[in-house]
Amino acid sequence: MDLRILERRVRVLSIARGGLWLYMHPLLKMLLLPQRSRCKFFSLTETPEDYTVILDEEGFKELPPSEFLQVVDSTWLVLNVLSNGSSSANIQPIGVTKIAKSVIAPLAEHNVSVLMLSTYQTDFILVREKDLPVVIHTLEGEFDIYKEVNGEPVPANCDDTSNGFLKPKQAVNSTVHPVQSPQNRFCILSVAPDSLPAIATILIDVLFYSHSSPKETVSSSQDLNSITFFAFSLIEGYISIVMDAETKKKFPSDLLLTSSSGELWRMVRIGGQPLGFDECGIVAQIAEPLANADISAYYISTFNFDHALVPEEGIDHVTEVLQKRQESQR
Repeated sequence: MDLRILERRVRVLSIARGGLWLYMHPLLKMLLLPQRSRCKFFSLTETPEDYTVILDEEGFKELPPSEFLQVVDSTWLVLNVLSNGSSSANIQPIGVTKIAKSVIAPLAEHNVSVLMLSTYQTDFILVREKDLPVVIHTLEGEFDIYKEVNGEPVPANCDDTSNGFLKPKQAVNSTVHPVQSPQNRFCILSVAPDSLPAIATILIDVLFYSHSSPKETVSSSQDLNSITFFAFSLIEGYISIVMDAETKKKFPSDLLLTSSSGELWRMVRIGGQPLGFDECGIVAQIAEPLANADISAYYISTFNFDHALVPEEGIDHVTEVLQKRQESQR
């Protein structure tokens, strides 16, 4: 298999709900008028706490600094696993579990913190740019690794990115984070780019106007009946949307592209308190046991918490698997 390092560097940030008005114009341009923006990697996720935006540096330039904007200091690089030299952009993947053992676990073992962004088409792994030498050193035995340079793949190796210093391998001993499962049923789908104008007003309403007041941070002491969650990404011309089944009813069904099975998904939300960006092994803590149990999953990291989506019919088994994992590490 090949591992592609995308050419565009990305930033990760949070927009407070109370300050969303300040960013409506650039967000709408990147969301609905991509031909008028130089941003080619854009992801916007609404959670109860805030709006998480992951976007390339061209898009980041369009967002003015303010008290409502929190930005992770690091610049991130985007990795994408390719099969037979091409991405599975036209085939719905089984999600993050397919790369749990080959990518996520080895990086956690080598003290590399990762963020995940699963889409309808594929899975993206985000690593800090400064960690690239360790990433290449760790994964070059499993993958042919290529960096995009001016749109063309160029073989990457440690000599190109390292001055000889690599982080020492460490034993994985990450914090065991609590997990919750809200009752929402979610859909993972896509939309043809030329259909965006037809759903523009619905997208605007759902993302920006459906909730009148900021949500309080969800308590970790109780199960969730439901959760506000809507994820939209437009990456390299492909659109991916995650929304709950009730929200889906607002959209014209003939414009939504879903898997042939029309499968519904349940969420596992990771973290009782905001997770931060320095801890290693958070994604592995969820992805590895699910991979061992042969459970497919999508995974979306946000500014404060992580979210895994698993098939609805398997949620009880998933909860059992993760509880056993937690008990074994206490």
